[in-house]
Formats: sequence, C-alpha cells, structure tokens
Amino acid sequence: MARLSRISEIRRRELRHAAYCVLQTEGVAGTTLEKVAAYAGASKGIVLHYFRNKEELFEHAMREANGALRLAVVKRLRDARGPRERVMAIILGNFEEEFFKPSISHAWLSLCAEVPREPQLARLQKVFHARMRSNLLSALQQLMAREEAEELALGISALIDGLWLRMGLEPGSVTRESALKQTQLYLDQQLKRQT
Repeated sequence: MARLSRISEIRRRELRHAAYCVLQTEGVAGTTLEKVAAYAGASKGIVLHYFRNKEELFEHAMREANGALRLAVVKRLRDARGPRERVMAIILGNFEEEFFKPSISHAWLSLCAEVPREPQLARLQKVFHARMRSNLLSALQQLMAREEAEELALGISALIDGLWLRMGLEPGSVTRESALKQTQLYLDQQLKRQT
C-alpha cells in the first residue's frame, strides 16, 4: 500500500508541474485539463482522478511555484549573517534567476487574476504575503522600531510584487539586475533615514 501511495504522490507532482508549465505559456484562460494531460503524457481522466477540477489543479500549481521560490529564499537565509544580510537574502531569493522570467511571471499574473474569484487561491496568496512579511520583519526589527519595520516590510514586498508585475506586462523592461538594484537602492535609502 505504501508503494501505491508513493506512486500516487509522484503522479500528482508530475501533474502539478505540468499545470505550472502550461500556465507559463497559456495563462489561466488557455490552460485546459487536456493541455495539462498532454504535457504530462496522460489523459484528462488521469488528471481528474488526482484533482477534482481545474481550480484544484491550479491551486496545487500555485503551491508548486511558491514552494520552489520559498526554498530559494530559505537557502539564502541559511547563509545570511546579520539582519541586513537576511533582508538581502529575501530580496535575492525573490529575484532568483531561475524564477525571475517572463514566462513564470505570466503564470503568476494569470493565477493572481483568479484570486478574487477563487477562495483557495486567495487564501494561498494571503499565506505567501504573510510569510514574506514575517521573514522581513524578523530581520528589520533588529535594525529599527517595529512601526518603521512594518512600513519598510510593506514597501519592500510591494516593490518586489511591482517589479514582477512590470516584467510580466512588459518583458524586457526589467532584468534581474535592475530589479535587484532598485530594491537594494530602496532598502539603502530607507535604512539611511533610520540613522
């Protein structure tokens, strides 16, 4: 029975990944269960065996995308020494080269557009924002008062989201280097105000 459970989990992971890949090229409107199934080398029936509907599949695709990004941030946080380095680890992780691409931004934007209509996606988005806020506050409160740390955490996360949005809407307008430069410049300016 354990072997069947492992096979089931592997298949679910493959289908989540397939949905994530199809979303990058097709967006939510163009992603169908048939396209996901074809990408995974499966049938639509297999997809529906593991996921109740398209919305559940999208929820799991969003989890997959954000899980990979979370791991990138965690890896950088492990190497950070001191609060400023921790903030930079969060920023660098959110602009990780393997993720900060127009295709991934398109998938993210497409899923975010569904947040007002899909309670599960809204809940996940809330969790992701809360995690970023918590990580930023953990470091920033060592550099400034709580109120200022709250403001700066909001500013940094809004800037990160905004740069992802710009890159998705205008591919080529933002590079990883320019995104990092803008975010670091904002952080430096805000930290100088505190001294």
